[in-house]
Amino acid sequence: MEITPNLGKNLHIEIDNDRYARFPIRTHVINATDDISDVVKKYTEPHLEENDIIFISEKIVAISQGRAFHIDEIKPGRLAKLLVKFVHKSPYGIGLGSEWTMELAIREAGAWRILLGAFIAAITKPFGIKGMFYKIVGKGINAIDGPCDYTIPPYNNYAKLAPKDPHAVANKIKNLLNKEIIIIDANDLGVNVLGKSSDSVSDEFCQQVFRDNPLGQTNEQTPICIIRKIEKNIQ
Repeated sequence: MEITPNLGKNLHIEIDNDRYARFPIRTHVINATDDISDVVKKYTEPHLEENDIIFISEKIVAISQGRAFHIDEIKPGRLAKLLVKFVHKSPYGIGLGSEWTMELAIREAGAWRILLGAFIAAITKPFGIKGMFYKIVGKGINAIDGPCDYTIPPYNNYAKLAPKDPHAVANKIKNLLNKEIIIIDANDLGVNVLGKSSDSVSDEFCQQVFRDNPLGQTNEQTPICIIRKIEKNIQ
């Protein structure tokens, strides 16, 4: 397989004395007319070997489901404009740090759930308890993201929801390719597993094999990754 790692990323990674290759797969720019199963099959099938695992960025799943919206289509309400003032801004993604993404979160989860999550987060944060907002709200809110300069056009002007039914999507693609499928939300801060075709691949393994985000976080256009064990017990 002649696939090179993204700039500044390593092709190989070691986990528990085993070595894995992570092959980033370049695709066309996905849009809402694409069938994600067909996309994954088209770009991975020529390279697949036995026991490979396919990791898919949740972003292209959401886009293919029509869950990405141009910011001109989103009209933030007063609540979104108020709450966004209290959101920590991360250099690794917009998250809920824009009026557009906050408005999508309110529409997805409901205003009362958002307010409850914000209240619980406010009273627990002084005690060093983090992440309560996302735990209370749920609904995949932590996977909502918005426009960034480094995102591939036209999605540098889009905000998107989390993919719908990611476990079902993973199972559908597994039935097509007979490979374990993982749908992830990965950036340079961490990895969240949103969907899996089975529990045979642990969340811990997914987080370890993607801990440096081999897909990159700018304009690499590699939203799919094939994971392959290449050496066992290397010590």
